[in-house]
Amino acid sequence: MTFHAYVDESKAGDYLLAATLVEPARATAGRAAVRALVPPRQSRLHMRGEPDRRRRLILAALVDVDASTVLYRAAASRAPTQVARRRACLARLVGDLAGRSDRLALESDESQDARDRRDLLDLTRAAGCRDSLRYEHLRAAQEPLLSVPDVVAWSWARGGEWRRRASRLVAGVVDV
Repeated sequence: MTFHAYVDESKAGDYLLAATLVEPARATAGRAAVRALVPPRQSRLHMRGEPDRRRRLILAALVDVDASTVLYRAAASRAPTQVARRRACLARLVGDLAGRSDRLALESDESQDARDRRDLLDLTRAAGCRDSLRYEHLRAAQEPLLSVPDVVAWSWARGGEWRRRASRLVAGVVDV
């Protein structure tokens, strides 16, 4: 079975790279479910700035999106910089996606997109999926499914109630 992967990060505490996996046939329904959660006059769904009541509603609604999220966690003690932690997480993610995914969509961050492209060229080559895994950087407003890893990463990093609520969306945590 082939999946599409949607990726975002959290830099609060340990570095978390959240990869949400969606079967391509279920992506359209997933996008519609996420769009239904976006308030009027907002271009995207985002946990920061939302009141707690709304955060609970978002997490409960995302359980119905047919997707699972894997968190790749890199502790500061394992890599000296966030750049190194991100690369380590991407390396493990690409290895896990090789042969299982043909699309990797990452939330765009102009400060790291060029570096990501260089790293992903090397990482996909090393994992043997250079010709089968295409990757792109997009804004969450362009690709609603990028909101899912954003919500999961934010919730997991916050801990407590938010981590408990997000745990139903998490397929696993991989320490790199």
